[in-house]
Amino acid sequence: MKSFYLTDAGKVRTHNEDSVIIVKNKDGDYLMAVADGMGGHSAGEVASSIAISYLGKSFNETFSNMEKVKAVNWLRESVIDINELIFSYVKDHPESRGMGTTLVVAIVTKDYILFGNIGDSSGFVIKDNHLHKVTYDHTLVNLLLKAGELTEEEAKDHPKKNVLMKALGANDPIDIDIFDCDLDISSILLCSDGLTNMLDVEQIEKVLLSDADIEDKVIKLIRKSNNRGGTDNISVAYLSLVESGE
Repeated sequence: MKSFYLTDAGKVRTHNEDSVIIVKNKDGDYLMAVADGMGGHSAGEVASSIAISYLGKSFNETFSNMEKVKAVNWLRESVIDINELIFSYVKDHPESRGMGTTLVVAIVTKDYILFGNIGDSSGFVIKDNHLHKVTYDHTLVNLLLKAGELTEEEAKDHPKKNVLMKALGANDPIDIDIFDCDLDISSILLCSDGLTNMLDVEQIEKVLLSDADIEDKVIKLIRKSNNRGGTDNISVAYLSLVESGE
């Protein structure tokens, strides 16, 4: 397996509120995660950093030879702990009130692959040379779309497309959507909405199916997003499960 991750402030924002990580533990299991922070006074980057730091440390220290059901519980409990840490930080730093973060995570073991998400950071897989979205965005527009009040076309450029219905630090209690993924995939992509708001699935797929190295693919995705305006922070975590090609 090969992996690479990168985060970029984009062309408009003055600082980067995203955090991203890929960790391999002693058993050879992988944890990938992207968090897109929100909130003024640099609080967004604090929230996303709390989430990513907690997951990375906990994965290395406590995640070992877990069955799938235990891994699901580990993810759920981790999210509850992160949420409590964010609320606790806000209590001690009142000026950061309103801070929060999205989270998308993937756990890859030899026996199973799990995805989890809160908010509108996304998880994708490449399977049979096509890019497929695994996660579901917790946005107002997606809610209206599901209820049949908006069409796909109306949802695409809706003025409230980035209004979140769910985020760490914004909801208490909090729960994470968890998805059980096929093992028969060739790669995993996690990203913040700074990528998906600039590039559509076909454009992302074209880059990932190219013959470039993993590092070059990630860099190219960020460069393309910036070339299209780079209106938000852009974070990408990419893991290839095959030796070469996709």
